[in-house]
Amino acid sequence: MELYNLKHPSQKVSFKEAVQLGLGQDRGLFFPTQIPVLDDIEGLLALPFVERSKKVLGAWLASELGQDAVDELVERAFNFDLPLVAVDEQRACLELFHGPTLAFKDFGARFMAQCVNAFVGDTRLTILTATSGDTGAAVADAFYGLEKVNVVVLYPKGKISELQEKMFTTLGKNIHTVAVSSDFDACQDLVKRAFDDPEVREGLSLNSANSINISRLLAQICYYFEAVAQSKQGHDADPVISVPSGNFGNLTAGLFAKAMGLPVKRFIAATNANDTVPRYLENGQWQPNQTQATMSNAMDVSEPSNWPRVEAICEKLAWPLSNLVGMRLSEEQTSLALAELHAQGYVSEPHAAIAAKALSLTLVPDEVGIFLGTAHPAKFKDVVDRELKLDLPLPAELEAVATKTILSAELPADFATLKAHLLAVLA
Repeated sequence: MELYNLKHPSQKVSFKEAVQLGLGQDRGLFFPTQIPVLDDIEGLLALPFVERSKKVLGAWLASELGQDAVDELVERAFNFDLPLVAVDEQRACLELFHGPTLAFKDFGARFMAQCVNAFVGDTRLTILTATSGDTGAAVADAFYGLEKVNVVVLYPKGKISELQEKMFTTLGKNIHTVAVSSDFDACQDLVKRAFDDPEVREGLSLNSANSINISRLLAQICYYFEAVAQSKQGHDADPVISVPSGNFGNLTAGLFAKAMGLPVKRFIAATNANDTVPRYLENGQWQPNQTQATMSNAMDVSEPSNWPRVEAICEKLAWPLSNLVGMRLSEEQTSLALAELHAQGYVSEPHAAIAAKALSLTLVPDEVGIFLGTAHPAKFKDVVDRELKLDLPLPAELEAVATKTILSAELPADFATLKAHLLAVLA
């Protein structure tokens, strides 16, 4: 597999190199020179998830890694369920939160961890990543205890739920966490500045586990195939898929799946008040606003890093951006969307509720739709309990961390301070 840097196309790398580098020169994203197109989609959709995923990822990686190696990576990474649960006659939720940290990011993080562990050699790597919620837990769990990898997770202090926070800040060992006194965009900027600093980048052998890392995106392609496979068991129509969108890695993976031949009628990019992309799709002006804190905090992103990949896919395949539907929901609309799902007998959380409402606002009578359930409702227990007047029981994974002590360092959004901290703790 060959990839090139979207900012510097002359920089070309293999999949192994892209996984280990994370970002290219000048923070450029790696993008494949070729997108494989699959034959016999109907036959693929008839396979079980793991067996199908081996073929989907093999189309990208077998030429470089060998199919046997791809099969082993998939078997180790994907070992949990992803049911498609009907909500009403037109909509169903693909529940992606049945992994170890109860969030969709388990798919990408676990696959990336298996790749890094296989490729690392004798070098000790430092994974530096920013999280607006679920990435931190998924990455920390996936890399916890690996002897040749340190993990540093930056997150906005006070702007993620306490249970989200405790999922990754109570582990210790090779997992180091930093609560930054700002928002997610500031955390993301600190990560980018670290990659631009040779002393930090080379001295600590930096890599990133955000969705900018190509291994995470490839893994996420697989669950779009599963969504359509399950949908086709009850409906012949190609589904509309609504994606709760923050940093836009999830939508990027969906577009890669469609480019490979997956029959999806259209995608909806559903956001909260941080609506840079919906506005851009409407008026063609890229105008990020100051990030707003919302109850759907994992989507509190005003400058999504993966958007250049979305545009690159559309350009490569001559798809007009107008094929994408951008939808923005306010806090009031999010609250109503949660209540509407609950009235239909389905308990959700804010991110999936936004995607579900965006879907219902755009479906016509002869269409079927899927919205992605990206996190277990109990990860947002405070919000869900408040909005729905419930007392959600905690699943075992959250119960286990609820009373543990947070081990995070607390730092300002200042790169010099972060650099000193990283070199002191890890060098």
